Amino acid sequence: MPERMHATTQGMVGQTRDECAVISLDNVTREYPGKAGTICALEAATFSIVAGEWVAVTGPSGSGKSTLVNLLGCLDRPTRGELRIDGVETGTMSAGELDRFRADKIGFIFQQFHLIPYLSAVENVMLAQYFHSMTDEAEALAALDKVGLGPRAGHVPSELSGGEQQRVCIARALINNPPILLADEPTGNLDAANQRIVADLLRGLHAEGHTIVMVTHDPEMAGLAGRRIALNHGKVFCHPVGGPVVRLGR
Repeated sequence: MPERMHATTQGMVGQTRDECAVISLDNVTREYPGKAGTICALEAATFSIVAGEWVAVTGPSGSGKSTLVNLLGCLDRPTRGELRIDGVETGTMSAGELDRFRADKIGFIFQQFHLIPYLSAVENVMLAQYFHSMTDEAEALAALDKVGLGPRAGHVPSELSGGEQQRVCIARALINNPPILLADEPTGNLDAANQRIVADLLRGLHAEGHTIVMVTHDPEMAGLAGRRIALNHGKVFCHPVGGPVVRLGR
């Protein structure tokens, strides 16, 4: 897969330059109806992520992380504000356009793996190709080789360890060469040995120039990222490397 140019992020504080941003939020708010009134799950989030960055998203349960992931993954739309992914404003797209855009731009790495139990590892990877364009078994096998699972390509998920299933997820996320990898607790269900394997894979992908947005409760995993975005009660805070906490949004 082609390497992408790294953007220099050292010393960035607050909002990054829009012309370099692969993800840009401007006053993004997401509200939901509740029994006692409107629930604001994300409040006026304003920040950007530059191509080639590795950003960790942290925060306690109920802080808005899932809402932010759904928005960044184009699985939901803002109630207000503007969200741009790879330069495209997503709020005006139809459901079909958003499905296609998501398949092109975002690779998902899930905590729960979400593999089809009766499909082999290579078939699970090819399924992502199917929803994108057309399947290519040789490319799917190469993606599994990249994560060290070439010899396990014919095994179904029940025949794979948790760490191996997560590596299948990473291969599936990479197969369509998306500009953004969205990792939601990628080591949450793994033991220490497999956590290290997945961390090393993510390091390698970042070194190749992939943009990684990683939601994690693990401070060691968060420490691998170049920047941390923290949520608390739906409000966004940014922790630049080596600097003070900077409030983002209004």
